[in-house]
Amino acid sequence: MSDSKIGSKAAPVRFEGVSKLFGKDVVAVDRIDLDVAAGKLVTLLGPSGCGKTTTLRMIAGLEMASAGRILIGGRDVTRLPATDRDVSMVFQSYALFPHMNVLENVMYGLTFSGFARDEARSRALHGLDLVGLRGFDGRLPSELSGGQQQRVAVARALVLEPQVLLFDEPLSNLDAKLRRQVREDIRAIQQDLGLTVVYVTHDQEEALAVSDEIVVMRNAAIAQIGTPRQLFEAPNDRFVADFIGEANLLACTIVAIDGQTATIDIEGYRHDLPSRGLSEGPATIAVRPSRLRIGDDRGIRATVAKATYVGVRMEYTLTGAFGQVFAVHEDVDAPLAPGAEVRMGFAAKGPVLLHE
Repeated sequence: MSDSKIGSKAAPVRFEGVSKLFGKDVVAVDRIDLDVAAGKLVTLLGPSGCGKTTTLRMIAGLEMASAGRILIGGRDVTRLPATDRDVSMVFQSYALFPHMNVLENVMYGLTFSGFARDEARSRALHGLDLVGLRGFDGRLPSELSGGQQQRVAVARALVLEPQVLLFDEPLSNLDAKLRRQVREDIRAIQQDLGLTVVYVTHDQEEALAVSDEIVVMRNAAIAQIGTPRQLFEAPNDRFVADFIGEANLLACTIVAIDGQTATIDIEGYRHDLPSRGLSEGPATIAVRPSRLRIGDDRGIRATVAKATYVGVRMEYTLTGAFGQVFAVHEDVDAPLAPGAEVRMGFAAKGPVLLHE
């Protein structure tokens, strides 16, 4: 099994008007259309109960669609059982056999699929090489760290050479530092091998870090699809703005439209930004904490309600007639004190008008 062969089977996934109902009344997924390109990592992101895990399980064949079609590699798999779909899944719980060593765990799916023992062993050892666990083949899962156990689970899925590899909250059992390392490992393996991956998480930072594309889900439907940068810098609405990274939502008035540029006004402070098809009148903007400018002489009046030192930056809560915002500032040597009166403006690029 060579590195090139693993990714060569990567296949696209397509949902056409797919719904999933539990019983008569519970709509878990509501008529979604979705295209996952071959060789890309697409993340399903959203709060608990939004339908992301059900969507993943329908790709795997662990749940059957109530309506619509699911295609993998152009083949209609809507009614096929999990065993007849060329996909592998990495679970949140790792699901390793505690009485088997690492090599036996990785070989398990291969031997179950009818591979000869020597071939299964060769493939399993190569799989361990791919995830950086050469030499760990004789250890038991209990002798591994959480991150190493997760890599064993990834290797076990990889060696089956699936058309699509699925991840269900794979990092939720790891501490923060380990989460960062393992997500980098998963992303590197996916890119090196050209795998089609569908990845479920509720962690926005994780999604931004690993994804080619993110599908934000809400109330059993898709709220917005885009690259990490598109979703972060140009969210469609309040939900996406607030869910993808922290965002301050401020009421404003669009006072002028000039081509594709809108001029907004907040308490006499004016700022130009893309109009996004909106017209003059009341509106809402989203501003990231890093895009607020404290000390703008012509800015909006505000009061420092809270100041927190977090090492590499200061974090401020500012209040005013506009309500409350969260801002960050790189100057940790001359912090503002609570109660200080300041003026607040926006970076030239960053604030974005939202569709209601």
